[in-house]
Formats: sequence, structure tokens, C-alpha cells
Amino acid sequence: MSHDRIPLLIDTDPGVDDALALLMAFDDMQSDSGRHQVVGLTIAAGNVGLAHTVANALKLCEVCGVDVPVFAGTDAPLVFPARDAAYVHGRDGFGDTGYAPAARAAEAEHAALAILRLSHAHAGKLLLVALGPLTNLALALKLDPTLPSRVARCVVMGAAVTAHGNITPAAEFNIAFDPEAAHIVFSAFPKVELADWEAVLAHGFRHDDAERWLAADSPRARFYAGISAHTRAWARAGRGERWHAADALAMALALQPEGALDMLERPLAVETAGQHARGATIVDWNRQTGAADNVAILMHYDQGRFEAMIERALAAS
Repeated sequence: MSHDRIPLLIDTDPGVDDALALLMAFDDMQSDSGRHQVVGLTIAAGNVGLAHTVANALKLCEVCGVDVPVFAGTDAPLVFPARDAAYVHGRDGFGDTGYAPAARAAEAEHAALAILRLSHAHAGKLLLVALGPLTNLALALKLDPTLPSRVARCVVMGAAVTAHGNITPAAEFNIAFDPEAAHIVFSAFPKVELADWEAVLAHGFRHDDAERWLAADSPRARFYAGISAHTRAWARAGRGERWHAADALAMALALQPEGALDMLERPLAVETAGQHARGATIVDWNRQTGAADNVAILMHYDQGRFEAMIERALAAS
């Protein structure tokens, strides 16, 4: 790896949203002017089951011609079962297009162990981006609580900071899938950069623009147009003229943090019980508890920069 590149480890559960974020990361890695080197993909169950999320990660690497190691991780939340998001992403997570499986297989090493090993290999420099449920990270932290000391930045797509949830009235999907894991992660890291669901809703892009970007003459655009067709139709029917790609926003924050125009630091706690609020992320907006600020919440990202990153990633050859 080039010494001036930032090592990037992505924990993910691909999913159509995750795929777009991964295209952005791969585009940066393969660009002469890029700043990052993807050192691994650690995979969890979430959007769909683990067999599918691993297969999807491997296929995306193949489509993009990147030789990034893929590590299979947890196939279920730490404690309680959770429902997936196949109704959004398709039963296989990639729109049920029936794609030919990738030739390459996942590594033998478990994702949680890979996270720890790579944190040592790139100690003090590692950019850790979590795009799915936080189960793999929680397991890694239980094995080695010193993990955060070796991570330069931890960026998470998750939470609904004023409890406007997308999977329950109060909770966002990634956190609600495994609240216990989220509790472990937010309690362990001194500062998590957070792209939450409410920021995602504020940074939607027009379906008409997305259609134009997907018309690019590139294998990536063609593949992504196919796997996202189901999701885009679902979004257009239910959410109107704008499409919201949650993991892409988190990846934009990770790759180009200078695009963040407003970040707000506050204490955040995860509700693990509660009849109505399990999985809710409770932000202490008025700092009433005396708890330390443990999240930097993305409030506003440069929309033009965000959309340009997506367009470029889809058009990459």
C-alpha cells in the first residue's frame, strides 16, 4: 500500500445502499488523485442474510476489478433476532437480478478478528467506516477493548438523532437490528462521526439525476442500474422525487470530510429496552446528563460535492 494513502476498512452488509458506498470507495482507491486504500471489507448480516451479503460484496469487487479481501462475520445480532430489509433491497440484497456469483471466495478469517488485525497493521491511521449493523465491531471490542486507540476515525451510518425512525417509529434500521451491539460501540469509541437517517433525508438527490448517472457507459453503472432498479422503484413510489442513499452519505463524509459544512458534537446513548423505543438513539441535546460528547453528528454536507462523488463512481471504468 502506498504510504501516503489512508487505510480504509469498511464494515458492511451489502445491500444496494452499501453497494453505492463501496463504488465510491473503490473509485477513490483506483483514482490517481484518490486518498484511500481499501484494506478490507468485513461483512455482517443486516439488509439480508450473511450468505447473500458476503456474495454481494465479492461480486461488487469482481465487477470493479478490485482485489480487496472480504471477511465474513456475524450471521445474527448479539442477542435478539431481527427482521431484514429484503422488501427494500430484494431477497438477495441486490435486487434479485440473478447475477453470476463471483469466482473468488471470502477469506477464512472471521470479520471481528480481521478488524483487530488490521487495526494493528494500520495503527493510528485506520479509517473505519461502518455501514450496517454494528455486530462485528461489538464482537471485536469485546475481544479487545483497546481497538479504538488504534482507529484514527470511526464513521457510522446509523441512528435517528431526533427519533424519526425508518424501521420503527423511533429507531433507524442499522441500530434497531442490533441495539446491544450499537450500545457497545457507542460506549467504547471516544468520538464517532455519525451520518444518521435524518441527515440522509436532508441530502436526497433527484431520481432524474440518478437515471442520468446510471446511463454512463461503464460496467459499474450497468451493474448498479440492474441491482438498484427494485429499490429505486420502491423509493420513487413511497418517497417521491428524491432518492436517499444512506451509506453513500456516510462514505462521502468518510472520504471527503471537508465536505461537511456542519457537525454537532453531543452525547448519545442507545436504548436497548423500552416497549416503543428499543433501538432508539437518544441524543443529549442540552447536555443534561454530564456524559461526554461521543458523537459528531453530520447536520449538513455539501450537496454538490456529494452528488459529484456518486456520479463519478458510477462512471468509473
